Amino acid sequence: MSVSLVNLLYLLAAALFILGLKGLSHPRTAVRGNLLGATGMLLAVVVTLLGRGLVGFEVILAGVIVGALGGTLVAVRIPMTGMPQLIALFNGFGGGASALVAAVAMEQALVSADLPGSQVAVASGVSAFVGAVTFWGSTLAFGKLQGLITERPVLLTGRHLLNGALLLVCLALGAWLVVGPNPVLTFWALLGVASLLGVLLVVPVGGADMPVVISFLNACSGLAAAATGFALNNNVLIIAGSLVGAAGFVLTVNMSRAMNRSLANVVFGGVGRSNTAPSETEEIYAGRVKSATPDEVAILLEDARRVVIVPGFGMATAQAQYAVRDLAQRLESAGVAVEFAIHPVAGRMPGHMNVLLAEADIPYESLKDLEEINPTFRQTDVVLVIGANDVVNPLARESDASIPIAGMPILDVDQARTVVVVKRSLSPGFAGIPNPLFAADNTLMLFGDARQVTLELVAALKQSVRTPA
Repeated sequence: MSVSLVNLLYLLAAALFILGLKGLSHPRTAVRGNLLGATGMLLAVVVTLLGRGLVGFEVILAGVIVGALGGTLVAVRIPMTGMPQLIALFNGFGGGASALVAAVAMEQALVSADLPGSQVAVASGVSAFVGAVTFWGSTLAFGKLQGLITERPVLLTGRHLLNGALLLVCLALGAWLVVGPNPVLTFWALLGVASLLGVLLVVPVGGADMPVVISFLNACSGLAAAATGFALNNNVLIIAGSLVGAAGFVLTVNMSRAMNRSLANVVFGGVGRSNTAPSETEEIYAGRVKSATPDEVAILLEDARRVVIVPGFGMATAQAQYAVRDLAQRLESAGVAVEFAIHPVAGRMPGHMNVLLAEADIPYESLKDLEEINPTFRQTDVVLVIGANDVVNPLARESDASIPIAGMPILDVDQARTVVVVKRSLSPGFAGIPNPLFAADNTLMLFGDARQVTLELVAALKQSVRTPA
């Protein structure tokens, strides 16, 4: 395959990557965007292998078949509620693969010359550092999301000094990799220290900050891939990695802004530990919490003209999205206008609530983001909060810097006529602070599992003579 043809096909693959990212910017075109991006990557892999004569066509075909079968098996077996964990693993595999490919590039450079060129050495060092941090950080994120280890922050004494020291060691090893006499040994030492740094960076991060961390690690996996592209002198890998890295960093910044926190605060802040004493919690609630039954809430819902449903992580863990869809359809059949208020950091991955509701075939037009839905809460009869906590906590409007969520944009559900909160208990959310919404005059608490409670609401509505069957 000629160099001109290879470059032309690389250009086509790059165009598919860009079109894929554009498609992923909206739920309606996300599937098509994903297919375009996957097609571009398949084209890039096949052209690289054939163009360099690394393997025969039959090996490429075998790899495509094995990869397709593996991907299909994962897609079928992993539930939507397991997507955050799966994405974390994908990020880790991308970073780990980049680091290992950079190791091979280093070995090949040693075979062809006494010492690898500065471009190969620098690029391999960056790939080893970023790839190792991404792999081990993503693996730890997977463990937190899967419940294998605690989701709460693990705050080690002197962790910032230790992380700073490890970073300096990585920088020193990277410099020695370029000028030192034994690049292979230095490379693997850099890989080891960076791996430890990746673990220690994610250990202090709590589960609810995972949307930002996953997005950041995704950006890092792209950066590692781009660095490996420089090590291999492969243009399409540089382009693909740069696109992934840039898109990931933009998303990370936007999600950090949605939480009114910096990326440094997310990674180093250790938010999620207990922040409020039990006495303070009792003072806030002070016997003002009013509980309700599904039958009582059903009466409120069927008499409403407009209902807004706010999904949260509790809906995801209970896998209640289908029950929520049935509830929305039941209300709409009775002439009630139903919309869904989506907070940008609700759940454990970017767009978590959108993915779950799309799986349940809830129309995209019904999903409203924070900026669009907030001005309408004053005209809402009933807001049904299902498993959300910090993203509807009015304390976020406080200027007290000691409150972890101070200044974070929230869904202003407390402005509605009636708020119904579906929650297992009054336990605080991830931020570790109580929620005054639970004790507000216009709030009713519906205690129980999100899926079971929603099913009971649907059953209660079906029994009502005022709701069409």
